[in-house]
Amino acid sequence: MTAVTGLPATVVDQVRHRFARDGEPASSAAVVAAVRDQPAAAALGDTALLSLADRVHADLVGAGPLAPLLRQPGVTDVLVNRTEVWVDRGNGLQRVPVAVGGPEDVRRLAQRLAAAGGRRLDDSSPCVDVRLADGTRLHAALPPIAVDGPYLALRTFRARPFTLAELVAAGAIDEPMAAILTAIVAARLAYLVTGGTGSGKTTLLGTLLSLVPHDERIVVVEDAAELRPAHPHVVGLQSRTTNVEGAGAVGLRELVRHALRMRPDRIVVGECRGAEIADLLAALNTGHEGGAGTLHANAPGDVPARLEALGLLGGLPRAVLHAQVAAALQVVLHLRRTAAPDGRRVLDAVCLLQPGGPSGLVTAVPAWQRGRGPGPAAPALAGLLAERAVAVPAPLDGHPAGAAR
Repeated sequence: MTAVTGLPATVVDQVRHRFARDGEPASSAAVVAAVRDQPAAAALGDTALLSLADRVHADLVGAGPLAPLLRQPGVTDVLVNRTEVWVDRGNGLQRVPVAVGGPEDVRRLAQRLAAAGGRRLDDSSPCVDVRLADGTRLHAALPPIAVDGPYLALRTFRARPFTLAELVAAGAIDEPMAAILTAIVAARLAYLVTGGTGSGKTTLLGTLLSLVPHDERIVVVEDAAELRPAHPHVVGLQSRTTNVEGAGAVGLRELVRHALRMRPDRIVVGECRGAEIADLLAALNTGHEGGAGTLHANAPGDVPARLEALGLLGGLPRAVLHAQVAAALQVVLHLRRTAAPDGRRVLDAVCLLQPGGPSGLVTAVPAWQRGRGPGPAAPALAGLLAERAVAVPAPLDGHPAGAAR
């Protein structure tokens, strides 16, 4: 294996065997000492030695040759298809020339990362989804499930969430929308952040949770702990899969019920993907205002149908589901990615979930749309904010400042 550029593979192996033999934790300081003891590193200066040790450390306990990519600002995803490496820096996927060795090297890297997250990855368990110690989320698949694999997908963890001002500066949110979002959070309206995979749902949700008043307690329920809002009182609950004996699973639905007993001011489900939607709606209908979650949907108009599908998993008939949604959820914030080569993640629409017609079925009605300004539900959203004693933003109040940019 030659993942460490400029260093013979035998040296990497010797350092690895040393730690395996001695049982010593591969800390940064220990790796520096081990590399310094190698004859091949004897002629190196301190700076070169430390740089070399850092790369060896990444190869031993980190993401190996992928580690420099994961540390780059702006990188959101790193993907490996057998031996090809692709990176998303926020404007679409680009192939990058990174030497990861052969398929067996990639397989060993995937297995080591999975083991670091407490999961097994081998022929009997060829797929894994795990959160690493630094917050990076790993999904790996081995052959024969991965037809031409191994495949790795790493989603990076941003230690500090974006502020609303930063999202505006990046062009992800228009200024009128920023004012509307601030008012929605202040009014404790319940909302869903929707969009396709990789559209920025978790990023936006983390930003909005950072706007919650600091005297409120947020309880977050997630499959993988990704939300880290800049807020002093956040309690996180993470689901657990079965162990090797097929027991011990703790699902989102059970965690939502536990969250209700933890004195939450706001309940958040990181991603609604199953029967837990029934428990979330029940929670939001029992006095827990201002709740939130994310949901995969291609367009705002598809949200009711997606909720229907998930509600059926939770035993909610269609009519009951729509009645629950009408009472529990008010707002949909829909994100999308712009066309290539730009490929930016943008907030495309703010919609209200409103029952319509004699059937009472809920539909998503635009209140504000990117580049087009106020929609048919703008007066209704302004009314909701006013009812909750929150100042109506100029964009919804018909003032010139609300004109679409």
